[in-house]
Amino acid sequence: MSSSVSETQLQRIVITLLGKRLEPAVCEDLLIGKMGAVRYRDAYGMTFSAGEAWVFDYGAVVGWNLAEADRQRLCHELTGQIEEASTQPLFEDYSYRIDPGAAFNIQHEFLTLPNDEPLTRLALSHAFAQSVKLGFFENQAQQVIQDNAHIVEQLSKTGKVPLTRKGLAKLRGKLFATSSDITLNFNLLDTPEFFWDYPELENYYQGLVKYLDLRPRIDIINKKLETIHDLLDMMAQEQHHKHSAFLEWVIIILIAADILVYFF
Repeated sequence: MSSSVSETQLQRIVITLLGKRLEPAVCEDLLIGKMGAVRYRDAYGMTFSAGEAWVFDYGAVVGWNLAEADRQRLCHELTGQIEEASTQPLFEDYSYRIDPGAAFNIQHEFLTLPNDEPLTRLALSHAFAQSVKLGFFENQAQQVIQDNAHIVEQLSKTGKVPLTRKGLAKLRGKLFATSSDITLNFNLLDTPEFFWDYPELENYYQGLVKYLDLRPRIDIINKKLETIHDLLDMMAQEQHHKHSAFLEWVIIILIAADILVYFF
């Protein structure tokens, strides 16, 4: 997967998030069987007439100097097969150049690469893909906060919980699903297993992770979700208290009725 462009020419990186995830069968049949991709653990590499693309099983595509027509064609093929395809895919855009005499560097969304090796680009693609996936969760968390901002306001004004027990349980389940996706399902907190096989490339990945602020961004999302969880826990306890009080009154009324029946 070598690039045919000159070493001084600026080139483009486009990262796209298409949806939730690609099923393993789709990766094997479509990417490897039909498109001739090469698998590197959870990434699939493809060479085009101009540039290359790295596809990740959690729905991210990283194109390096990829022609726009090829990128759109690839994304179209994958969108039909991806779980929970996004109606508005997320994009991130960077530029890079290859300079064998320079050290790896990134600033102002511009990368300088010291070599033209495909695995170097794959190492960086892992960080780019994690960043765009994290952007999806950031948007999701912000949307949840906006959708439920009225709860805190109404609770402070009326002292009442404006949700049914079922609605509250569904919202807590949605937040838990988001938290588990970040920490468990998509390995956003872990260094990809690819670097077990290529530890010499991890410095590129870690340098880009630091530039993209992946760790602080994950901490911020978790803090936001934790705050919402605390609010929902308080609301659940309040509802439980009201339900217990209601049952107590029912028992008192039944006892009173039993006493009246006894005397009459």
